Amino acid sequence: MSNHDHKHGASCACDVTPERVDMARRRLLQQAAGAAAAGTTIVAGGQAHAATDEARAYYADPENPGLPQIDMTIEPGRTALVVTDPQIDFLSEDGVTWGVVGESVTEQGTVDNIERLFIAAKAAGMPVFISPHYYYPHDHKWEFEGTLEATMHSIGMFDRLGPLNLDNFEGSGADWMPQYKKYIEDGETIICSPHKVYSPAQNDLNLQLRKRKIDKVILAGMSANLCTQAHLYELLELGYEVAVVRDATAGAKVPEGDGYLAAIINFRMVANGVWWTDDAVERIGQSA
Repeated sequence: MSNHDHKHGASCACDVTPERVDMARRRLLQQAAGAAAAGTTIVAGGQAHAATDEARAYYADPENPGLPQIDMTIEPGRTALVVTDPQIDFLSEDGVTWGVVGESVTEQGTVDNIERLFIAAKAAGMPVFISPHYYYPHDHKWEFEGTLEATMHSIGMFDRLGPLNLDNFEGSGADWMPQYKKYIEDGETIICSPHKVYSPAQNDLNLQLRKRKIDKVILAGMSANLCTQAHLYELLELGYEVAVVRDATAGAKVPEGDGYLAAIINFRMVANGVWWTDDAVERIGQSA
């Protein structure tokens, strides 16, 4: 199907009316989210799922690196935690992308590792910023898309009924993971406007960070080689120091390749630090 047909065909799966957002699926997600919230384990109590030994070995750093080993220090007042897309569609078994990211999310312990970062940052008084991903009906009328943009639009990923409309948001694929809500909705976390493709070039993350005089970022969230990596690149270009928490992200595994592996290679080459969650939590705690 041509791009023109894809955008304007009468039966295009990406055409969005209020009915296009699958409310039956969203209601099921809401019920599942409520059940998950009721049964959430307390990560601080030691029951978190960390990266598996197999994953740590498979994605291990080279024993003899060929590049200079760079690191970032945390400076209170100048450092913030930034989390990309901590949303159901990426991180829940009920999310629309679980079939391609679920294996990586599970083997990295991503869901609980992100929560451990929230807990550490809040305890240390470190500012926390969320860069979310939302699509509104007008976003489905774009005249051209990349491969994964087309995929996200076609499956209704991160769909909301409109920028001023929160109907059916609770428990939907665009909503936060239930276990994160107490951190994100505490009145202190800065929730930025949505990014629309991958990077924060079109949202207010840079403005919000600069207005807080933040110039160092601890970066986590979804997904590794897409939004997380694009945020890394954009922030570096804007003059920030950025350390990526490698097991607080994950990527798609598809016939085209392992997105997480692609991201880890690039993180090693460009980030100011590539940390495990254990290391990040310890550093954040010591900085308080």
